[in-house]
Amino acid sequence: MEAIALEQISNPLWLSFKTLFVTLILFLLLGVPISYLLTKKELPFRWLLDTLVTLPLVFPPIAVGFFLLLLLGKESFIGKILLQVDIEIIFSFTGIIIAAFIAGLPLMVKPLQASIEQFPKEIKEASYLSGKSKIFTFLFIILPNVKNALIIALLISCARALGEVGITLMLGGNIIGKTDTISLAIYNAVFDGEYNLAMVLSGILVFISLLFFLALNFFEKRKKVL
Repeated sequence: MEAIALEQISNPLWLSFKTLFVTLILFLLLGVPISYLLTKKELPFRWLLDTLVTLPLVFPPIAVGFFLLLLLGKESFIGKILLQVDIEIIFSFTGIIIAAFIAGLPLMVKPLQASIEQFPKEIKEASYLSGKSKIFTFLFIILPNVKNALIIALLISCARALGEVGITLMLGGNIIGKTDTISLAIYNAVFDGEYNLAMVLSGILVFISLLFFLALNFFEKRKKVL
């Protein structure tokens, strides 16, 4: 029975928590506005934005990661521009963040978009007639009334981001001690035959997932009551 070093557990766990925290902020800063934009039927190229957001749901993650690698790699047009300002995405923490964000974005955007679209038009029109702007109405009237849907979308998207492997493998590179999240650490442990370590890491991930499930169940019931 192999000994398990504390670093083998703490390093990927800490990296996963950091990734989850930054991704959560991105979901709020970018995911919420995207959800709002997709409710606008008159938005130019709305279909393109909708397609880009939805693709990770229907496209194999490893393939998404490969295309992102081609798009953002050092030899790509974008990659060369970023390198000139000393920004490196591939095999870095930034790459992990992008992978987690893209993986969870559809699960953040689509449920919230549906809730915004179902918000009573009469209330929105009353706000507009009182002189309130569309942005003010969205931020201070619509969002507070769909907050449970927002929290549920955040929980689902963050859970998906935490378990992401395929895209992270391509963008992060699975570098031990640097870009191996807890999901990749489980993969590495199994690949190396360290089944006890894989069991411990899997148990931790199951426990975290259970917390997500309990929180999700709580807010689902609260949403139905409201």
